[in-house]
Amino acid sequence: MTPLSLLFLLLLASSTAFSPYTSTFTPGKATSILRSRDGSSQAMSNEEESKTEMSLMAEETALVLIEYQNEFTTAGGALHEAVKECMEKTGTLENSKKVMDAARSAGCKIIHLPIMFEEGHLEISNNSYGILAGVKEGGIFKVGTSGAEICEMMKPAEGDIVAKGKNGLCGFASTNLDFLLRQNKITNVVLSGFLTNCCVESTMRTAYEKGYNVYTMKDCCAATSVEGQEAAYEHTFGMFSIPTTSDEIILAVTK
Repeated sequence: MTPLSLLFLLLLASSTAFSPYTSTFTPGKATSILRSRDGSSQAMSNEEESKTEMSLMAEETALVLIEYQNEFTTAGGALHEAVKECMEKTGTLENSKKVMDAARSAGCKIIHLPIMFEEGHLEISNNSYGILAGVKEGGIFKVGTSGAEICEMMKPAEGDIVAKGKNGLCGFASTNLDFLLRQNKITNVVLSGFLTNCCVESTMRTAYEKGYNVYTMKDCCAATSVEGQEAAYEHTFGMFSIPTTSDEIILAVTK
């Protein structure tokens, strides 16, 4: 067996180790594994997979809503035009509102995860590059501005939690998110928000490595291009989370 083949097998093994229902990928064909309570497993066809329903204990589940802020979601926001096409294609806001309301009613913990910076964006280095350099240069997501506010459709309600400290891409790196999840005895983390292939993906990877059962809703995320959205869903979601949709999560937490 070549080193490359061994690496591939290890990747497949690690991606299916923690969850009762996981999507895995083999060359040329996607297969799914359903693990029964006795630990046995059964390969399923795509048709059989579509009939399999998840079931999540609401009290052990958190919906983590990443950066539903006016800079992205609302006309006039600095990044709205960049994500508008993808939002319209996926129905991002409408689906997110629907699943948020249903999950809240079912007893799931709702955690909002905005990104914010103080005046001058001193949290970001003057020598920064990439997306954070653009945030600093544009002066966006600044505390006290309308652009940094969570949009009207996704406003926190009584009982929701707003995580603090997000100054970077990963939802865990500079925040109290892990503390909030552990304090509320959360084992299932359901992700949505902006940007699909940036903050959502970064948060997904860390949640996976921290041992949470991670679910990412394709129809509740948006990227700066439809191509970027599809690429993340096709090539990344299934390695670090269980790809799903708002309707599937609603069924899973309300049955």
